[in-house]
Amino acid sequence: MHQCQTWRRVRAFRGARSLSPPVIADTGGLLRALARTPEGTASFPDYQAVLVTAAAVVVPGLVLAEVDYFLRNERKVMRKLIAEIFDPATRYEYEVPLPADIARALELDAKYAQLDLGLVDGTVAAVAERRKIYRILTSDRRDFSSLRVGPRLNQSLELLP
Repeated sequence: MHQCQTWRRVRAFRGARSLSPPVIADTGGLLRALARTPEGTASFPDYQAVLVTAAAVVVPGLVLAEVDYFLRNERKVMRKLIAEIFDPATRYEYEVPLPADIARALELDAKYAQLDLGLVDGTVAAVAERRKIYRILTSDRRDFSSLRVGPRLNQSLELLP
């Protein structure tokens, strides 16, 4: 679903005008946004705020796989997250990586070899580039702050929070 389609879909939600633009979730950002204290409050309220105010939260498939790995001892939490991501009433959008995204991720990994991006972060950047959604919910500032996307590699990413 491209950005213009995302905005059409989001307008169906009440209060859509007060929402911030769509974001792409990276593993660390999504995990922090969902983390809770033993009392049930948000462990990282600034991350949670991005998650709940974004018009759409795009979750690339490889990010979901990595989140599953980190939540391997929290199966109930993971099942709930998957149910929410695939529930059309939420603002989550599951993004299957296209073969072109994988190829672009490898290109970016080679171009920015000093960052050691890897396939998951490279795919986050490739999906951002393809979807033209440059806002990234991430805890990985080192890699994403140096990374540029776009045909001329001149588009920076807005790192949230």
